[in-house]
Amino acid sequence: MSTTQQQAPVDAGLRRGVMSGPELAAQAIANIAPSAVIAFTAASIFLGAGNGTILSFVLATIVILCVGWCVAVFAKKNASAGSLYTYVAKGLGPTGAYIAGVALIVGCWGIAAGSLGGAVSYASDLLQFFGVPASGVAWLVALAVVIGGVATFFTIRGIRISARVSLVLELVSVAIILVLLITALVAVGPAAWDPSQFRLEGAPFQGVAAGMVLGILGFVGFSSADALGREAKNPYTAIPRAIMWSAVVVGVLYVFAAYTQIAVLQEELGEVASPLQAIADKVDMPVWFTPLLVFGVAASFFAVVVAPLNVVGRIVYVMGKEGVVPERFGRTHETHLTPHRVLLIAGPAAIVLDVILLVGGVHPMDIVVWVDTYGTYGYMVAYALVAIACVVYVRRERLRTGLVTFCAVVAVAAMAYVFFANVWPVPAFPLNVIPYLFLATMLGAIAWFGYLRKNRPEVMRAIGNTETDMLEGVG
Repeated sequence: MSTTQQQAPVDAGLRRGVMSGPELAAQAIANIAPSAVIAFTAASIFLGAGNGTILSFVLATIVILCVGWCVAVFAKKNASAGSLYTYVAKGLGPTGAYIAGVALIVGCWGIAAGSLGGAVSYASDLLQFFGVPASGVAWLVALAVVIGGVATFFTIRGIRISARVSLVLELVSVAIILVLLITALVAVGPAAWDPSQFRLEGAPFQGVAAGMVLGILGFVGFSSADALGREAKNPYTAIPRAIMWSAVVVGVLYVFAAYTQIAVLQEELGEVASPLQAIADKVDMPVWFTPLLVFGVAASFFAVVVAPLNVVGRIVYVMGKEGVVPERFGRTHETHLTPHRVLLIAGPAAIVLDVILLVGGVHPMDIVVWVDTYGTYGYMVAYALVAIACVVYVRRERLRTGLVTFCAVVAVAAMAYVFFANVWPVPAFPLNVIPYLFLATMLGAIAWFGYLRKNRPEVMRAIGNTETDMLEGVG
């Protein structure tokens, strides 16, 4: 045994109680990557919803707050690194917990791998602004390896440093975008007042509903702070607050950004390739602002590579403790006390996927759309299951059920609608096959669960019962 291992406390595992409330919120907001969503989603919603775009974002925020409330009910009484995996076990038992855990791993890893493509795309653009010809496949592959490697390093180095890096990058990115939007409103003057958006003039119901789906997708990962029960100070109060407030803050930001983009660009919003750049051009921002804006979006994408990997590491860590996956994944780094073995697989796997797609000629932003879509299906399953589990849990514990039931109904109905909207009408290739890739992933995972149920009944009894103070093991 090494000296480090000998000196480690017997109950050492993920480092305890080091993260404050703001740092937890940083993890949640970084996982959402609002800057990247603002850069594209409002324009996509506007194509169908028109003046109902801000209503789509308001409805999406309400749905996410309903999901968040269900998660918060569990977070107030349960602190674990297992996130929704552990919570669902409290209501739906080991089978529901396992499905939710696998779905959330798929969701987090998919969002991380997809967002790596976005970071590569904008890093390439940024380098080209400074005269570096970083546009060929070799350059893009190199950027994927470097950016993905740095992201993996931060997650292994420690949750606090990775959360702070994510927070700084996302704050810088949001600040850059807010400067642009506020400057645009001031420059446009009284013409920026657009009452037609509040009267919903010409806003089709179907377009608003479809826009709500895109808005919901813009929040995926908002509950990621719930995986930090081990590392949070006062987790039973700090984590629920971080989850709810991150959703509120980001929802307000989305509504403001959507209103401003429509008010400034009007019909042009649905025609331009880069709405934020179009706004910058329209209000004559300085030449140096464009690379700053590109850096901001690149930073946002990088932050959302780091944040979901943290969640993947912690869920698999708990699964390793409970015997769902090999025990070696339930042990932590001797120095940094992070689930390094998991991260050394998840991070490089994301890099490999992006490299394969880049070598195959796929544009980095197409990687964002394709792989993020795959990950989003995982989040939707996990969110629906935690909502259902919450209803069962509060009834069994004889807690107040009224608000929980309402939130659960809204959450499950919305998640079902999101699924339906993504498979019908049938989208073009390859989006039409992604649901089946996700289904194949889940079926493979369920087959492993069947093996465990048949051959290792002690694992079934352990699932969902690993609380913060029980996490042990270094090495």
